[in-house]
Amino acid sequence: MPLPSLTSLADEARIALDTVADRATGLWSPSVRLGVTGLSRAGKTVFISALVHNLIHGGRLPLFEAQASGRIAKAYLEHQPDDAVPRFQYEDHIADLVDKRIWPASTRAISELRLTVEYESVSAWGRMFSRGRLSLDIVDYPGEWLLDLPLLGKSFEAFSREAMELAELPVREEVSRSWRQLAASVDPDAAADEMLARRLFESFSAYLSACKEDARALSTLPPGRFLMPGDLEGSPALTFAPLTNLREGKARPGSMRAMMERRYEAYKTHVIKPFFREHIARLDRQIVLVDAMQAINAGAPAVADLERALTEILACFRPGRGSLLTGLVSRRIDRILIAATKADHIHHESHDRLQAIVRRLADRAIARADFSGAAVDVVAMAAVRATREGTATRGREMLPVIIGSPLTGETIGEDTFDGEAETAIFPGDLPESPAAFFRKDAAPTSGDPAIRFVRFRPPKLERTAEGVTLSLPHIRLDRVLQFLLGDQLA
Repeated sequence: MPLPSLTSLADEARIALDTVADRATGLWSPSVRLGVTGLSRAGKTVFISALVHNLIHGGRLPLFEAQASGRIAKAYLEHQPDDAVPRFQYEDHIADLVDKRIWPASTRAISELRLTVEYESVSAWGRMFSRGRLSLDIVDYPGEWLLDLPLLGKSFEAFSREAMELAELPVREEVSRSWRQLAASVDPDAAADEMLARRLFESFSAYLSACKEDARALSTLPPGRFLMPGDLEGSPALTFAPLTNLREGKARPGSMRAMMERRYEAYKTHVIKPFFREHIARLDRQIVLVDAMQAINAGAPAVADLERALTEILACFRPGRGSLLTGLVSRRIDRILIAATKADHIHHESHDRLQAIVRRLADRAIARADFSGAAVDVVAMAAVRATREGTATRGREMLPVIIGSPLTGETIGEDTFDGEAETAIFPGDLPESPAAFFRKDAAPTSGDPAIRFVRFRPPKLERTAEGVTLSLPHIRLDRVLQFLLGDQLA
């Protein structure tokens, strides 16, 4: 989707005015706006909580140069700049992770948090002219909402046609049958019927919800607000659905098609455009979290669908490097990091393979961002490391295992875990080539039985002899921070 189709001249004018206001404020208080996104259960809330916790509490971050060299004096939370945006409830999430050892609730809407870092510049010139103070404005938002942005360039007819094409794919055919049958029974030219519109919406939403379940783990499920409606639940702008049997030409006034088209356009105007203008167009840096494990568990069709979703998500950003002049009126995302989360669910010997799988998923989108001048990287990470590594003996063979407390109800074979006991698990080895997950002839819903990942509880944090609780353990969070912020703290 070419970016110009996402905005009109009026939209661009409003974005330019917002950017000028942000730049004026930044002259006195330098800041970086970091977007954090990913599809459901990719670990957005955990990532932000761990990032803030490690910076505030001086966590072990050997690859984050500013921290490792001792140039960061302190980091602390401040009031966020946007009063109309809900605050990211950092304190509640840390209490869940550290005290209760439960994973915090998933992102359901947009939120924001400001973390200010006081540091010493690495150069004498920087120490002379820089205040040594940077505010990091973290914007947390559901990746499902990004999947709506391509709709700005699509008519209702195109939206309906593409929705039906997806619904007829083998992996979706069964769960979409009820909606497809209902849609096929509707005459688009018949008189508008509010109750029928509601039935269509509910049936379509139920199909999208079924696609998200673990057995399928599908990702391309627009419109995103159908699954995360927020305060728009029940509004006409959310009570629509794709239609079939659409004839060429304009809709007949007063018809079902006319009503659905009007609501679809209202959704684009009142939901998607403000989200893009007020949040996405204001970002400087972006991290996209990807739960490839869930897709791998579900099989090749889920991996292919994740590739489709990731390509559409990354195509909606504004990557590139702006000049000093253009930067005053237009923001560009100059660094994009794609992070494969939950690397602690596999042995470190498979981390490079997980990274290769995610890089293959994002190849087309990465090429687009690179062409626009943005720096793009891929990393396998765990913002909070829930396991540790060890070895186990099976006959004469030594197997690399991970050790942790699986969540209540997780199963491997005939074993069901209670959430309390620690166990050693051999998760299997990812194949050397990522091509194994992109076969078109793979079974619709079943993953490789030799590779099975379970979910673990957060770790029990160690305490020092003085009784001080250590920071949250991680895998490569320091590398993530260096890529996203290293140059800003130089």
